[in-house]
Formats: sequence, structure tokens, C-alpha cells
Amino acid sequence: MVLEEYHQALRQGLKEVKAAAAAGRETGLLVLPDSMEAKAVRRESLGLVEIPMELIDGTYNAMRRSDFSPGFFPVLSEDSEFASKWEMLCKTHLAEGIRDPIKAVEYLNHFYVIEGHKRVSVLKHFGASSVPGTVTRLYPPHSDDPEVAAYYEFLNFYQLTGQNFLVFKRPGEYQELLEAVGMPDREPWSAEDIYRFRSFYYMFRDAYLRKNLDPHYVSQAFLVYIKIFGYKASREKMTSQIMRELPKIRQEILNRLENAGVTVLLDDDVKRPLISPMVSMPVSGKLCVAFLHGSSAAASRWEYGHEYGRYSLETNLSGQVRTLSYENVDTDEKAEEAFEDAVNQGAGMIFTTTPKLLLPGVKQAVLHPDVKILNCSLNTTYPSVRTYYPRIFEATFIKGAIAATLTTDDRIGFVADYPTFGNIAGINAFAQGARMVNANARIYLTWDTLREGGGLEELHEMGILYIDRRGRLAAHSGRNLDGAHNLALAQIRWGRFYLSIVRRVLEGSWKQESRGSSAINYWWGMNQGVVDVLCSRSLPIGTRRLVTVLRTALQAGRLDPFYGMLMDRQGQDPYEEDSAPPPADQILSMNWLSPYVQGRIPAFEELTESAQELVKLQGVERRANP
Repeated sequence: MVLEEYHQALRQGLKEVKAAAAAGRETGLLVLPDSMEAKAVRRESLGLVEIPMELIDGTYNAMRRSDFSPGFFPVLSEDSEFASKWEMLCKTHLAEGIRDPIKAVEYLNHFYVIEGHKRVSVLKHFGASSVPGTVTRLYPPHSDDPEVAAYYEFLNFYQLTGQNFLVFKRPGEYQELLEAVGMPDREPWSAEDIYRFRSFYYMFRDAYLRKNLDPHYVSQAFLVYIKIFGYKASREKMTSQIMRELPKIRQEILNRLENAGVTVLLDDDVKRPLISPMVSMPVSGKLCVAFLHGSSAAASRWEYGHEYGRYSLETNLSGQVRTLSYENVDTDEKAEEAFEDAVNQGAGMIFTTTPKLLLPGVKQAVLHPDVKILNCSLNTTYPSVRTYYPRIFEATFIKGAIAATLTTDDRIGFVADYPTFGNIAGINAFAQGARMVNANARIYLTWDTLREGGGLEELHEMGILYIDRRGRLAAHSGRNLDGAHNLALAQIRWGRFYLSIVRRVLEGSWKQESRGSSAINYWWGMNQGVVDVLCSRSLPIGTRRLVTVLRTALQAGRLDPFYGMLMDRQGQDPYEEDSAPPPADQILSMNWLSPYVQGRIPAFEELTESAQELVKLQGVERRANP
């Protein structure tokens, strides 16, 4: 029997060697480079630990490298002394189990075996998930290398949980995991927390491997899974249910593995197919489009704008579209109820108008692949849903120019809400517009969402007259802050957005914009007719003429708010380009402030609880501001 086991393991080993040779890779075990020993800044004995099998990558020295395939399967002939010892160890394992620990060195979550190569080989052959081992850890020097940065985040995670089987190569993913599990605080886990987490992980791992997926990426797949389906809601599931759900999130997993990110579509230029396919519609003959709002039109100007857009959509496509509206969908439970009701009523397309409904939308999108779900947010990397958002910074740029023509002391106020994608670009664009008109202009920045207050009152106490807040530029005088005289307003034509996106489904051009595992984000502005600036008639005639010139130039693509030299507070061009405007992804991810802005990007801990919820979803990565 053990001879047959060796024969099967040998065939697997020779198969791996052949595949590695064809691909130009190492055909034997990897060897720990001498340079890693030399570069290590510290050595630490971890004692006896459970070593995950998929993390055992090689051997400590070259003596055994050619005895095994890259995956630790044997490659020596069946009549060799090596084969006899492997078979004896196999017999021991089948009779009583392998108990003696191996010895290994760990570097950047890769384990290199010193003693116990055949024990690893036998256990790998029988599908063991881990092997006991006495481990010495080598600490790499700190560097800007993302893998090294992620490794030091792993060390913090390991200190909290004692778990070493989850490996991420990109910074921030361990924090993502902690938040997805619901334990983002830096408190050590209890024995019960560790047991439940470990049990569910290995159940997930079993389901993942049964689908014949690459074991090296089980950690990334696990993170995607619990973010979509929820950790607490999933940990009582059976392996069979997880196996059914895994194919549904394939695109989400690929997006993370391939680092496919998001494709930002700046132009509304999709062309109608020459032969438009038949659109599957309900019996009524109309496409049913549902809208899920986090608040209500009566309580929120934001929701009112989206509701007006829904009305405009239904009016313009009368006879082709019917709509449903759900307000105050502000919990995961309400979201699930609203999605379920919309689908049951025949919705083939669902818009969610707040980033807080992003993850509930992703879950429903993978459960209902025939329903097209979109979320109003920016720069989110979930290909199962498409996202959309206006390029508000273009309107903010014009408002900065307006304010600069009016100020008499070169001071202009700006009250921001959330340090999220696109918003920092809006602040900098406002400063760019102001500086274009008045070289001495300075922007004084405060925030509406700080625990310790601030916002409009802070600017008013400074005696600043012209202040932009929540999309409105106004003149604030006296103590009645609510009675400010509005001068300019950023206008978002949501109906234009919805009309164009829904027509993609009606006319059969929806699939043309798919980009593999990349997420799709519609980011439209003035030249798509989505964004504009409404100006008060009380503005001076020269200012209104300036607005017309700037609007026309932006609509025609002749002007970019960030064209030319744009410096951060260190006096550097963050994009290292002196002429061309930065690409869309760099504008989206701006995490620094112009030197003409007096203020700073707040730390996460300074924000209110509701603001933190939004920033967790789409907050920018902050770079320190002096």
C-alpha cells in the first residue's frame, strides 16, 4: 500500500518538475538565499508552532533541493534509499500519525525547512493543512517595499491573534480583515475568538481547495468572501454552501489577485450596437429600475437630487421604464429587505445612492447576477457592481475663481465634509481656481465632521466672509449663519446620469464597457452635461462673464483645473509632470493639500462615528501635512 502511495506522490512530483521546466522556473525546492540571512535585522525563536502547508516554500540549504519537486513531492526513483525511507515514514503516518516537529526558518511568511523534509512531503501528499515545527523568524529591514510593509502589519496581527496562516502582500489588508471580522480595535483576541476564527477559516479553506483553486491565494479569497457575505453571518455555514458561493465571487477574487482595480470612464461615448439585442423585460414591457436611498428626500438635499433624477428618468423614458423608490435604507437588514423586494417586483436594474450600500449591493449582485446593480461612489474595486459619481471638482474650480474675484482680504473659507476619494481633489481645485484669478488668495479649510466641532463657526470667528460649504458658495455676515446670501451652487443633473446609464441596457450597449475583472466607474462632469454651476444674478457682470468662459472651456476640454505645475506642501510636484494634467486615477486618490490651503486632512480618529463609517469605505490614504 505504501509503495502505491509513493508511486502516486512520485507522479505528482515529476508532473510538477515538467511544468516548472516548461515555464522556465526552478524545478526543485527553493533555497533560502544567503542574502536573507545577512540582511535580517533580528532573529527570534518562535518555539513550537503550527506551520501552514501552503507557506512551506523551500529548504534552508541546497543539499535537499533536487530530491523534491517545487511542491515538496518526491522525484527520486522507486528503488532508491530515499523512496524506502519515505515509504517507512508514510507507514508510520498511516498507523499513528507523524508527531515529531520539523525545524524551519521563516522569512516574510515563507518557511524554509532545516530538518524534516520527508515529513513535509508525506503530509503534503495526504493533504495535511499544517505541520508542527520549531521555527526561527528572520526579520527583514524596514523599507518602502509593499511586501515588507505588509509583513510588519502581519507581525502586529500575529501579536493580536497568534494566527500565521493568513498572508497578505499588500499594506492595509490585515486592517481590512480585522474590520471585516468586526474586531478593528488593537485588543488581543480571546481564546474563543481565536478558536471560532480558526475553525471557520479552515472550513473555508477546505471548500476553496475542493474547488481546485490555487492554495497560495486562499487568504485573499477568504478576505473577499467575508467582506461580501459577512463573517458573523457565514461562520455557521457548511462547506457545501461555501462551495456553491465561491464561483459567484470569482470576479471579485480576480480583481484583488490581479490588482485590476477600477477603470474610470470619463466620457459618455458608448455607441449603440448596429443590431440592438432584445432586452429581457418583465411582462409589463417596461424595464423596472429601483432606487435605494440611505435617507429621505424630505430630510436630505442629496437624496432629493437623486429622487428628482429618478422622476426625470421615468418622464423621459415613459413607456420604457418604471421605477421603484426605497428611502431610509440605513442598515444591512433594511438593505437586504429592500433588495429582496425590488427583485421580487421585477427590478432588472438597481441604483444605490450612498456608499454605505456598496457592500450590501455587492452581495446582492453576486446572488442575482441577472440584476444590474450600481452604487453612487468613487474608486471602489468591486466588478460585480458599477459605480458612478460626478466630477464635482470642476464646479468647485469655478467657485474658487468666483470667490477670488469677490474677496477683499485674499481670504476664502472652505468647509469640507469627508476626506474621501474625489473630495480632496475638490479642495485643491477650489484653490487652483482662486489662485488663477488672485495670486494672493489663500484658502482656509475646516471640516464639518469632526468630533471636536469646527466647520462654519470656526471660519466665521476668523472673520472670513466668502465661504464654500456643502456645494454652495455664500457670503456670510452677522451671526445668522443660516441666513447667508448664496452666490454660486454646484449643480448635479442626476437625471442626465440615470438616463444615459439606463439607455445602455435598453439599447444593448451595457456589455461594451466591461473590462475583465476591473471594476467600472462612471466619472462624468461638465462636458457630459452632468455638472454645472448656478450663479446668483447679484454677482458682478465681470464675474459672470468669467464663469461663462471657464464653463465653456471645461465643457470643450480646453481647460483642466490641474493643468501645469501643481505643488504639494513639500514644494514638490506629486506627479512629476510639468505640463500634462494628472490622469484620473491620480486625481481620484489625491491625499495631499495644495500649499495655498491653510488646514489639514483630519486623522480618522478625529472624525465623528458616522463619518468614520463612510471613510472606511472610500477614504483616501493620508499623507502627513506639516
